[in-house]
Amino acid sequence: MNIIVTGSLGNVSGPLTETLVRNGHRVTVISSDPAKVAQINRLGAAAAIGSLTDAAFLRQTFTGAEALYAMIPFSFTAQDQSAYLREIATNYVQAIQHTGIKRAVLLSGWAADLVPSSSVEDVFAPLTNVAVTFLRPAYFYSNFYMSLPAIRQTGQLTATYGGDDRLVFVSPQDIAAVAAEELVSAAPSSIRYVGSDEMTCNEAARLLGAAIGVPALHWTVISPEQMLAQYKGMGMPATFAQSLVDMEATMHDGTALANFHRANPPLGTVKLAEFAQEFAVAYQAH
Repeated sequence: MNIIVTGSLGNVSGPLTETLVRNGHRVTVISSDPAKVAQINRLGAAAAIGSLTDAAFLRQTFTGAEALYAMIPFSFTAQDQSAYLREIATNYVQAIQHTGIKRAVLLSGWAADLVPSSSVEDVFAPLTNVAVTFLRPAYFYSNFYMSLPAIRQTGQLTATYGGDDRLVFVSPQDIAAVAAEELVSAAPSSIRYVGSDEMTCNEAARLLGAAIGVPALHWTVISPEQMLAQYKGMGMPATFAQSLVDMEATMHDGTALANFHRANPPLGTVKLAEFAQEFAVAYQAH
């Protein structure tokens, strides 16, 4: 198949590209960074350099493709995050309609139906004669990397969820495996939740702490107001900061976990204990 992968060589798109090429598909990777061309080519894929805000570029790149993996990166500069997300989603949908792609996999989130302002699934829903899989992954393992400075400085993880809150965590590699499966599937449109491991935040902190040599590492819950102030202090636009706090609330109150349990998907193969070893390497490197 001729497949388009967006997201450059990111946490999911990179391993997804490797899998698709290995399975014999023709893959074009969209990136905004010309410096990534050689790396993309080394994986056996073609590179298309441009912006997701450029509707004409997407139409041109999608021409001749049969399937699309679509993700929308958050913007740390857009003042209206919801409008930005919907602009990119609309560009995707119009390019799909223009070029005749018949299968699309959209990277969404496990709180997509709980925080509508951060979801674009409804933009894709009206597509006809196109099978769309909405991937709803849980809490990315890779998010822990953003906590490295705080762990070194304070010896703790902090968020508006934590403690004995129970979460599903997911490896980007497991997301990539599900995306690769869905891109070549003949099944109709669907929603697929993706997770790798489930435990409380305290249990996750103990696993990570043991791996990095900080056995007392714990996960402290702070208020939404404190978190919002921290995000704004980092320079995030107010709407983006609020959308993150809203998503985090679904993890603290258990509604995101309830969604996942209702879907009852099989868990992936990359467990948090395995990721903890990679996390330890990053911790020791700085």
